[in-house]
Amino acid sequence: MPALNSISVDRLARLIGTPSCPALIDLRAGIGDDRLIPGSIPRRAAEVSEWGGGLAGRAAVIIDEDGGPLSEGVAAWLRSDGIAAEILGGGHAAWRNAGQPLVRTGCLPSRQVDGRTLWVTRARPKVDRIACPWLIRRFVDPGARFLFVVPGEVMAVAERLDATPFDFQHDAVFWSHRGERCTFDVMVEEFGLGALPALAYLAEIVRGADTGRPDLVPEAAGLVALSLGLSRLHADDDRQLEAGLPIYDALYRWCRDARAETHDWDAHKPREARP
Repeated sequence: MPALNSISVDRLARLIGTPSCPALIDLRAGIGDDRLIPGSIPRRAAEVSEWGGGLAGRAAVIIDEDGGPLSEGVAAWLRSDGIAAEILGGGHAAWRNAGQPLVRTGCLPSRQVDGRTLWVTRARPKVDRIACPWLIRRFVDPGARFLFVVPGEVMAVAERLDATPFDFQHDAVFWSHRGERCTFDVMVEEFGLGALPALAYLAEIVRGADTGRPDLVPEAAGLVALSLGLSRLHADDDRQLEAGLPIYDALYRWCRDARAETHDWDAHKPREARP
């Protein structure tokens, strides 16, 4: 059982990748480990007094190397500011020892002055350009900002604003299609998230929907329909992104927890009454 004001590795693992995941704050700056628990943001404990505004209305989990006094003190400080804060029991070491996935941050773009990563892609998104922001927001950088611009301006905007281009065909773009794999595939692999079975299967769905192969897995055709319908519903790309995130939340939870479950007219009946 977790200690007072702490959360277990198993419990946190169930929350990661979902909209209800708390803010995850990693205090291990400067220890030379570039692997982060998915969705966590590195911050310095000495700056805790400056965090309050960004955490207003959110719960937080504080992570240090071993769940020791550093994380205990920072969590207590946040609770004194009215923020529901816990520590990760056993810290980052417990997460690693449990074999849980870690995000490779070596390929992560540098953060802007506000601490967020900035990405740019083509306007009028369909599949990859909604799926990739979902992946980044849920597993890599919850505060990431995405810019949608006309195709001819993607590289210029990337240069002027120090933004990272993605899902755009250009020799200088790292985050894009590679062979038969779509950009979502590339991100899952490069960030080291392929060990999560739910994400591995979701990548197949996205690949089938994004590359004109809806027969790759049965769900791909449905994602094509949802994506095209979403694009017709929203003329504003940013609103379309916000409306699309719950679709991928639902698909991820289905991939993780419900692939073996079926549904038909008899599903609501008591078991003994079913044919």
